[in-house]
Amino acid sequence: MELLKQRIRNEGRVMAGNVLKVDSFLNHQMDIRLFGEIGREFRRRFDGCGVNKILTIEASGIGIACITAQYFDDAPVVFAKKNPTKNIAGEVYTSRVESYTHGRVYDVIVSKRFLGPQDRILIIDDFLANGCALMGLIEIVRASGASLVGAGIAIEKGFQEGGHLIRQMGVRVESLAIVDAMSEEGGVVFRD
Repeated sequence: MELLKQRIRNEGRVMAGNVLKVDSFLNHQMDIRLFGEIGREFRRRFDGCGVNKILTIEASGIGIACITAQYFDDAPVVFAKKNPTKNIAGEVYTSRVESYTHGRVYDVIVSKRFLGPQDRILIIDDFLANGCALMGLIEIVRASGASLVGAGIAIEKGFQEGGHLIRQMGVRVESLAIVDAMSEEGGVVFRD
């Protein structure tokens, strides 16, 4: 998606440790018009797949997932929580997820009330790097008996193994901008 790539070129910052900062428009301050274009593109890519629910993980995926849901007949958005809360009562699906950005492991949870065999799930997230978050969400979808349509990712770090591993599992992954290389000096190089 050229619009997203242009924003990354113009406003993204490459930091030490293979961190791509896109906080001015994607995951801290959010550009809702850009999210609208992202949502339209995910709809185009997954049109006809029968998506009736969108799943993401807190926190950065929530905004993109919510805007994207509007293009799937206002499909509900469910997000996996990284911390137990009092407002999730009853049985839950759980998975252990290592956060690349935060360098820690979370037990993510989703209430069993919100996912089941009748659902056709599209996973949406802002980044795909090592694939741990996405694998955790896939595990939750499978445990629920729902059908996984695929995963829509805003930015994939193609030089890390996550996308390759997930695709080898037979999961359809549609990434809008795939970064093949990045450095503080050279910036970002995208896959065509």
